[in-house]
Amino acid sequence: MEIIFENVRVPFDNVLLGEGRGFEISQGRLGPGRIHHCMRLIGQGERCLSAASDQVLNRSVFGEKLSRNDIVLQDVAKCRAHIECCRLLVYKAADRMDKLGNKDSETRQMLSLVKAYVPQTIQGVVDTCMQMCGARGFSQDSPMFAAFAGARTLRMADGPDEVHYRTVGRLELQQQVRNRLTGLGNYKVDETKIFRRSTDPISAKTKKLLEEYSRL
Repeated sequence: MEIIFENVRVPFDNVLLGEGRGFEISQGRLGPGRIHHCMRLIGQGERCLSAASDQVLNRSVFGEKLSRNDIVLQDVAKCRAHIECCRLLVYKAADRMDKLGNKDSETRQMLSLVKAYVPQTIQGVVDTCMQMCGARGFSQDSPMFAAFAGARTLRMADGPDEVHYRTVGRLELQQQVRNRLTGLGNYKVDETKIFRRSTDPISAKTKKLLEEYSRL
């Protein structure tokens, strides 16, 4: 959609921040605005998992409830784990944003992380729920297909995953420079202490054990 403004005047009392700072305003809203998308996605994931749980608890296949199938139980458990991971990441990002603001580097990192991780992860959760529900999960009788399409669209509309992960990685390397663990390096090996050489003779007891193992 395109909107053309002709002969438009805005009173100075209604100007936010200042003339020419519109992009700055929009950038300032991207953090809190986008985190709302993630919150809604978590709710959609919960709704889809609830619908899938109802399906597996009540549907029988080959004379047995789906809820007794180990693979189905594992899928349900993984969906719960993924949703909780998303919830905790969003909670931490929102908490940092409230306390430190959007310009804090670690806050920006968390915001970029949830923008990429939550839509991608919830899309996977919804996909699993659709699989557990079969044809019903793909129909308009359930919210799953719409939730799947919404999550997939958000991964592009909210900025490509690659852009957000690039920001996360760049900030992570900057923070690692200040990390107290940086510089510890690998364990140092004392090469002067030799436990055993390959040319050392093998004892008769060890040879007997090797012979017995080779016959297994």
